[in-house]
Order: sequence, then structure tokens, then C-alpha cells
Amino acid sequence: MVKVTWRQATAWRVRRHYLDHHAPASEILAVASRLCGLHAQVFSSAELTLWTRVKRLERGAVQRAVWEDRKLVKTWAMRGTLHLLPAAELHLWHAALATSRRYLSPTRWEKHFGITMKDLERLTDAIGQVLDGQVMTRQELARAVGRATRSPELGAKLAEGSWGTILKPAAFAGNLCFGPSLGQLVRFTRPASWCALQVRRPDSERATAEVTRRYLAAYGPATYRDLARWWGSGMTVGRQWIAAMGEEVTAVDFDGVRGWVLADDLGELREIEPVRSLRLLPAFDQYVIGASPHAEHLLRRDLRARVYRPQGWVSPVLLINGRMEGVWRHELRGSRVEVSIEPFARLPKWARILAEQEAERLAAFFGGVLKLRWEG
Repeated sequence: MVKVTWRQATAWRVRRHYLDHHAPASEILAVASRLCGLHAQVFSSAELTLWTRVKRLERGAVQRAVWEDRKLVKTWAMRGTLHLLPAAELHLWHAALATSRRYLSPTRWEKHFGITMKDLERLTDAIGQVLDGQVMTRQELARAVGRATRSPELGAKLAEGSWGTILKPAAFAGNLCFGPSLGQLVRFTRPASWCALQVRRPDSERATAEVTRRYLAAYGPATYRDLARWWGSGMTVGRQWIAAMGEEVTAVDFDGVRGWVLADDLGELREIEPVRSLRLLPAFDQYVIGASPHAEHLLRRDLRARVYRPQGWVSPVLLINGRMEGVWRHELRGSRVEVSIEPFARLPKWARILAEQEAERLAAFFGGVLKLRWEG
């Protein structure tokens, strides 16, 4: 079995994540596709996930791609978290998400929402029906679903509390995504009508194979558990999906652990030479989320809590040569962009220079004047 070191894997992931070079501004959709979507629990973080990878990204370009051009779609996806996904690839993600059992526990629905699985199916179907060609607030959606199901009580379940859980099965089925907000009110619509989708969905086996292929192409080498955790399922799913790839994947000895890579990527992975790189990664960056199961290889073990914080918060990270070497934050104050960088250890001169250049690039993105502060 071929041996792969963390030095090789880190250099390869940095390259695959556009973190040792910048993509052209015209390729924001390609970057989002390569990363398997952009984590969008905080929309501004998704925007900065592209900024750190794309050369001369124009402020507002991501907003336009989502709400005007409709080339990126905001919806619930992997792990039930919000992502921005390329509209042209929604057929793939919906076909794979439709296989998920994450929200199919009868006990859960009866306990928390007082509905049966049959009721949930009615809600999911009705959501797709009433949102077709429409953009609705949650309250409007609840009333429309009540009329469509002839059960105002069932429709009212959609408006209870602030949880998005009851809407996620509809998102997984391809019946719901986010539309442009109305002031402070979040609104929803149906992806097919919102994006004028004409592409036919692949069958579930082809879809899950393609998702596995894309995951390994950006986050490999990976174990069964890594894939399952990223997708939000049990390890059995990870094992089955990788096994189904057959000769497309190959096992490697990943620093003493059995991992998997795409067979076509093995040569590049073994031969890649690390290059000097430094980036300011935003909160919830895909690189950091993907590294979570093995963060001790990229981050001092005693510092994990500085990056992976309670309630699922993932801090902005100072990434140097693929390693998490500090945290940072920024604040907009009028025409000033205040950036504070806190390295975990003393940085070499070249790293400080590159960090200052990144901070200047961030200030230019926001159209402001940089005020940089080093902490620690």
C-alpha cells in the first residue's frame, strides 16, 4: 500500500482549495464547485471564502450571483447546514441528498413537532407545489401549505418557532431554497422555477458516486468516517459509498491510517512539492471544516478550542503552508477596515509580510483603509 504523509496531503489540499494560488474572478462558480459548495450559515463568511481564493473578487459579486444572476443557490445541504451551491449542479446535490436518512426519524418528528412521517411527506410535497414560481416568507408559506393540504393546523407547523429543521426535508428533496429576503424577513422559493432548471436528475447511485468523487478530489485522503462525518451520516454510508467506487479509488497508508484517494490523483499527491503560502481564512472556511477530524496534524492539539469553538462555531484562521497558525478578526468602522491577527507563535518575517499583504487585500475588497493590529 502506498504511503502518504501529512506533508504531502496538506500541500495537495492547499493546491486543490486554491490556497497557494488565486483563481480568476470569472471562476467563482468553479471554485464553489471544487469546494463542494460554500458554507453559508453566515453569508459574509461564504463571500470571504471566495475572496481568499479569487483574485480581485468584486464586492457584491457573490450577492449578485445568488440573488440576481441566480447562479449560486442558498439551501440546506451537507450535515443539514446552509450552503451556496452552483445552480447548474443542483440536480446532482438534490439526487444525493434525497438518499439521506438524517431527517427521517419518526420519533423525532412526533416528539418535537407532533406530526407523523406521513404528515411530513404531505408537508414536503405541498411546499414544492406552493413555492413553484413564488417567493414567500415563512408565514406566507405556512398559510399556503395549510390551504394546499386542507389542514391549517398542519401548515401552521411550518411557522412554529425559528427552527429550520422542519423545512430541511423539503430542501433535501429539491422543493425549497432561499429567495431574496424582504427586509428582515427570510423568504423561500422552489429551486426549479427560481433557476429555470431543465436538467434531469441522475439516479441516486450515480449522484452519490459523483458526490464521493468530488469530496475525495478536494478533501482526500479520507477515511470512511471522514466522508460520513462531512456528509452527515453514519459510517456505514461512508463505507458503502467508497466501496461503490471500485477501481476509481485506491487505498493508501495515510500516516498509519487507511485512507482513500481517487486513483487518478495518486500520482499528483505523491509528487507534489509544497510551496510557501499564507491566507486569512474566514469563519467556517471549507478547508478548516474539512480538516476537523484530523486537526491535530494541522494545529497544535492544545489550541483546537481556539478554532473549533462551542455551538459549531469555526473561527477565522491564519493559514500558513496549510497549517492553522493563528486566528484573526476584522471590523468595518466607517472608511477603516480594522484587522487584528493573533498568531499562535512568533512568525518569521516572510509570514508577517504576507499577512500584511493579505490584510491590505481585504481592506481593498471592502473599499476601505487598513488599520492592522498584531496581538499576542
